[in-house]
Amino acid sequence: MANPETEEPAIGIIGGSGLYEIEGLGEVEEYPLRTPFGDPSDAIIGGRFAGRRVFFLPRHGRGHRVLPHELNHRAHIWALRSLGVRWTIAVTAVGSLQERYAPRDIVLPDQFFDRTSRRAEHTFFGEGICAHIAFAEPVSAGLRAVLHEAAGRVHPGGVHDGGTYVNMDGPAFSTRAESLTNQRLGFDVIGMTNLAEAKLAREAEMSLATLAMVTDYDCWKVEEEPVTAEAVIGHLSANAEAAKQIVAAAIPAIPTEPIWPEHNALDGAMITDPSLWPEKTKLKLGPIIGRFLK
Repeated sequence: MANPETEEPAIGIIGGSGLYEIEGLGEVEEYPLRTPFGDPSDAIIGGRFAGRRVFFLPRHGRGHRVLPHELNHRAHIWALRSLGVRWTIAVTAVGSLQERYAPRDIVLPDQFFDRTSRRAEHTFFGEGICAHIAFAEPVSAGLRAVLHEAAGRVHPGGVHDGGTYVNMDGPAFSTRAESLTNQRLGFDVIGMTNLAEAKLAREAEMSLATLAMVTDYDCWKVEEEPVTAEAVIGHLSANAEAAKQIVAAAIPAIPTEPIWPEHNALDGAMITDPSLWPEKTKLKLGPIIGRFLK
């Protein structure tokens, strides 16, 4: 396994299985990792693109076998960090909560609102080491700017910079009452996966930005048909090629050194005295807190 403190800083892509099929990816290798938090949804695909180390994680497993509430987010982010990943692009399907975001548009959220119920699984800390990260700005501004520029070139006219992603549990879609409430509160898009990824990436001192691909209007818009899995899959297929092109355009523009604020997110965040850290917990969190163990 790579030492995340000494390996060449890498880029992670979380999303659909087809993303690692981008043209120009070389030196492809599979990494069927196990973590102290369990197994990721699938093997991680590693390779080189435009001179950079890149790792692709199929969020729901190849063939889409894992439901949103079954995702082991801690295993995903731990595994990526153990491979030296410092920047993560999360590609995800979302429902639109506002008229201005049409199906097949792209939104680059800068905020989240949490409607999930799985708080214990959204942190690496506990078991003797307490940490409280700052999360007022949950998305990397630097990485979002890179995605915005790349998406504007690949998908002109349908890219929206900024917005609030509300995260629900799933796996069922919203009721109309829930959807109307979220819409009237001014939230922009809704999904089932991305908030935990953002929280854990921040704890792992990784920059994360989201490429949210709009597939439907949820069910708040009564003149539209309510969202169905069939409709989502149809728009996902159309979005897949755009996502691959945007990722390919963004990778060369990402810095080669981890110098953004989120790369030092744990400075001042861990409040337990290091002399009290349990050895078992230190070992478990090695890729996350390694620079504090020297």
